[in-house]
Amino acid sequence: MDIKTLNLLNEVNRAIIQIRGIYSRWSAEYNISYNEMLVLYTIRENGYCTQKQICDSYLLPRQTINNVITGMRKNGILEPDKAHTSGREKAFRLSKYGEEYAKPLIEAMNEFEEKAVYIIGTDKLKTLTKLMTEYDSALINAFDREGE
Repeated sequence: MDIKTLNLLNEVNRAIIQIRGIYSRWSAEYNISYNEMLVLYTIRENGYCTQKQICDSYLLPRQTINNVITGMRKNGILEPDKAHTSGREKAFRLSKYGEEYAKPLIEAMNEFEEKAVYIIGTDKLKTLTKLMTEYDSALINAFDREGE
């Protein structure tokens, strides 16, 4: 690999890690774990979550998310969502207490992200999303072909 490509890859990976680090710092600031934030993020997006959704979206081990969801259920934040449960894949939504608990967190998350979007602009964010999605697909393709 030539040095220019290597440097570009290092910059991309560093940026990805730093973005995840900012979300981790945000989570710590609000006294929740990064993985709990991902559960709330998924619920914000869909209105419910399943372990499979979270694991597939964020490439996390099932056991990790199982532990997070179990803890959130024990704390009264999540409850089963029968409407979105399918077979063995259980869905969860925020309980009444969970809605009260999550509301200020989700509002703070929205405000934090809106500030970032204001700074970068929606056009650049669309371009970034498109390029990151393409790069993700290229990495998956390269990984799947690695054994060939």
